[in-house]
Amino acid sequence: MHPFLALTIGSLVVAGIAGMPVTAAVASFSKGFGDTAAGVGTLIALGAMFGKLLADSGGADQIVDTILRRSGERSLPWAMALIGALIGLPMFFEIGLVLLMPVIFLVARRSGLSLVKVGIPALAGLSAMHGLVPPHPGPLVAVSALNANLGITLGLGVLIALPVIAVAGPLFARYAARWVDVTAPAGDAPSGGEPAGGSGVATERRAATRPTFVATLVSVLLPVVLMMGKALADIFVADKTDPVRVVLNFLGTPLMALLIAVVVAVFTLGRGTGMGAKAIGRSLEQALPPIAGILLIVAAGGGFKQTLIDTQIGDLIAGLVSGGSASVLIVGWLIAVLIRLATGSATVATVTASGILAPLVGTLDPAQTSLLVLAIGAGSLFFSHVNDAGFWLVKEYFGLSVTQTIKTWSVMETLISVVGLALVLLISLII
Repeated sequence: MHPFLALTIGSLVVAGIAGMPVTAAVASFSKGFGDTAAGVGTLIALGAMFGKLLADSGGADQIVDTILRRSGERSLPWAMALIGALIGLPMFFEIGLVLLMPVIFLVARRSGLSLVKVGIPALAGLSAMHGLVPPHPGPLVAVSALNANLGITLGLGVLIALPVIAVAGPLFARYAARWVDVTAPAGDAPSGGEPAGGSGVATERRAATRPTFVATLVSVLLPVVLMMGKALADIFVADKTDPVRVVLNFLGTPLMALLIAVVVAVFTLGRGTGMGAKAIGRSLEQALPPIAGILLIVAAGGGFKQTLIDTQIGDLIAGLVSGGSASVLIVGWLIAVLIRLATGSATVATVTASGILAPLVGTLDPAQTSLLVLAIGAGSLFFSHVNDAGFWLVKEYFGLSVTQTIKTWSVMETLISVVGLALVLLISLII
């Protein structure tokens, strides 16, 4: 069943089992749906606009080409991991994969390396950023549901994502390439619009010239810097009325940070590369239809979360967790893992797990709450298999069998999940 329908029907069934009146059940789901759409939906839309403009302007190509020019054959897998991480920072996984596949094929052909050895690091970069780092939908929803500090979550997410990408990307690719030796076929990567089951979009270059590498990098990192500035101001400037803290808090609010990034990108990636007003407008407009499904799933997840809260089922589960000796970080990871295995959706796993564990947040400090977001995010990536659209997307693009996809992609996702949890637990002992 489509996740939107599953979450909607599931919410009403849960409310009915809990004895909630029908009208109250509908009102509860509608409130959660609306609050989540208002709080997170705008951010997802702005992120999609930025990502589409980055692709259409040639900025993503500029990042890829600049890094590859400075890489030798031995360092190519590491370069591909860096490219995947940079492209994955502002883009959804499926869009980033569609964008990177021609590059992965080209690099594999020119270097003579296995397609798996080149592709796995790029996939690791894309996937880790998608599951662990805002402003991707899953982490954003978890931050909202658990009332986590976005700046702290962003900083810790990047800190954890980098070693996770190294282990699940270039290091794992050495062994995966031995298990599955696939060479890039002649010609271009598969194309033809949106892949089956994904939310990717085919990109159409509209810029007369590419933006410079520096301009592209500044544009990509701008929202991250603004949100980190807000987090640092909250930590180091005690006076809430201090003008510096007030300004940084305003600019670092996720909505403002992403809105500013899109406006700046219109000039650095749009006008600065010769794109006309109509081309920029068309690029921004075409960014929205592909994310309609994501927005509905995320909003329905918010409705399900509100149902769990209003029926007090979340409190019941949280009470069982708090009464035991297991770490809440491990419990959050396990719940996300189970939902991920059952539904195949990382976003649904993150949304549902964060809703279940929301009642426990009051007992956690800000750093631990952010670590709980990341533990849930790591769990949501565990062992992608045949019920995950991403599994089939990777299988078809790389020309693998189901068994080969499990040996490479599924194992890589599991490594990201397990190593991510290990790092979360390690950091929890320090802070």
